[in-house]
Amino acid sequence: MNGRTVDLTVIDGVIESVTDHDPIDQSGTDLQDWLLLPPLTEPHAHLDKALTAEEVRNPTGDLDGAVQAWAAAAAEGRFTPDNVIERSTRAIELLLANGVTAVRTHINISPDVGASNVYALHRVRESFAGLIDIQIVALPRGPMTGPDSSANRAAFAEALDAGVDVVGGCPHLEDGATDAVAFAFDRALEFGLPVDLHTDETLDPSVLTVLDMVEQVHELGFDKMVSASHCVSLGVQPLEAQHDIAARIAAAGIAVLPHPQTNLYLQGRDHQAATPRGLTAIRPLVEAGVVVAAGADNVQDPYNLVGRSDPLETAALLVMAGHVTPEDAYTMVSNNGRKVMGLAPVEFRPGDPADFVAINAPSIRAAIADAPKSRRVYRAGRLVASSDQQTTINWRAST
Repeated sequence: MNGRTVDLTVIDGVIESVTDHDPIDQSGTDLQDWLLLPPLTEPHAHLDKALTAEEVRNPTGDLDGAVQAWAAAAAEGRFTPDNVIERSTRAIELLLANGVTAVRTHINISPDVGASNVYALHRVRESFAGLIDIQIVALPRGPMTGPDSSANRAAFAEALDAGVDVVGGCPHLEDGATDAVAFAFDRALEFGLPVDLHTDETLDPSVLTVLDMVEQVHELGFDKMVSASHCVSLGVQPLEAQHDIAARIAAAGIAVLPHPQTNLYLQGRDHQAATPRGLTAIRPLVEAGVVVAAGADNVQDPYNLVGRSDPLETAALLVMAGHVTPEDAYTMVSNNGRKVMGLAPVEFRPGDPADFVAINAPSIRAAIADAPKSRRVYRAGRLVASSDQQTTINWRAST
């Protein structure tokens, strides 16, 4: 840990002490000089869509193609609550094995499914109690404003009554984006919930609904956590505008969540030359003091055909495509995600939660580069997942 070999004492799920290693004391669990890190976090998932890439094909490869493909498959009734439970369970098992102890998932809400997927995720959450924190975001189908919104609003109300943890939405996809942002904040105030909106997932620089979110925070005196996911259009603003908007986001206390896996896949397909990366303005946001937490978003579905359910994959893309240092990238997929979810960060201080992951790697850079499967995952000081990677090279085959 930070180049030190330490002894970590845990009592009642909390870190009691961190001291230099005593080689004489043979009690406890020996992690064999593995790298000890804060637990990984997945602050933006879509578990109801996970692991459907073989079943639901995206004909265009872009966001609109994914939305249309999913809507068509859902209209055929392919995704029953039992199916959602089965795939969500598999996806969470993958996350947990890779060191994730907290996940926030957006769940589609529409008139045809009502709150059924929310209830399905309740069952999944119960089955993983004590292993991983699961937060549910109600993600309504638009429009949420105007004359054609009544059925969608009714379904959204049903989901909120069923019990979710966060109010979601995609206001930038609506004609009345400003009104849609206001509607989301009104519901969040009504239910006392934080807000996490899909925000400006487009390369169109004229779309900046994140500023509507800033306005709502100030107008309402909104004191719950607010997260703006994606913020792709911010990344194509002139640099001066990026810094100005980042400062306004910071002043409002809004966190920003880039999702390099999915947005590198979906964005920029109509730019055949100098294809943009589809990432937000990470550096200006960090310099302004904004909490930046990164997620995978989608995993092996029509929105993202690949993905290993491993935040180290997201961290690697932050390093390569976002020009973030390995250490900062790890923070974005660990403690910053916990901050977004309202969970205490793990900094290995007395009193911190005893949630951590041990990885067979010499450094954070090496862990991100190699993504070794040899890991030990601890929740409240208890081993909840372990995996080992072995490689055998048959040298005799060379002779």
